[in-house]
Amino acid sequence: MDNREIVKRFYEVVVSGDLLEELPWYISEACVLYDRGKSVPVGLEGMKQHLVAVRKTYPDFTMKITRQFADGDYVISEFLMEGTHKGEWLGITPTHKRLFITGVDIDKVMDGKIVEHGGAMNTFETFFEQGLIKPV
Repeated sequence: MDNREIVKRFYEVVVSGDLLEELPWYISEACVLYDRGKSVPVGLEGMKQHLVAVRKTYPDFTMKITRQFADGDYVISEFLMEGTHKGEWLGITPTHKRLFITGVDIDKVMDGKIVEHGGAMNTFETFFEQGLIKPV
């Protein structure tokens, strides 16, 4: 598999299928998360904890890659996440609504594993459209 295929399979099969036992095949122990301009070591365990937390909010969520671009070791993936909002998130009580959230992930793949991850989801846009949050 090339880097794009690795990333696509990771999100659409492993993440969507909640196949946490397969994480070691896709995530490097040295994986770092880029968040607000900072590099935070997360490794395999940190990625697992992140996915478990997301699954608590959206227990049935799936991801579909809609477009991908690759440049060297980097893969940029535009995605659609779909799931039922059944867990509290940032003080927003579960709505039990099926939500569709778009986003972009940027992953660096080396030796067949993700070594860097970053991205953004349009969560607030979806919550605003659904009336879950109001303008101030």
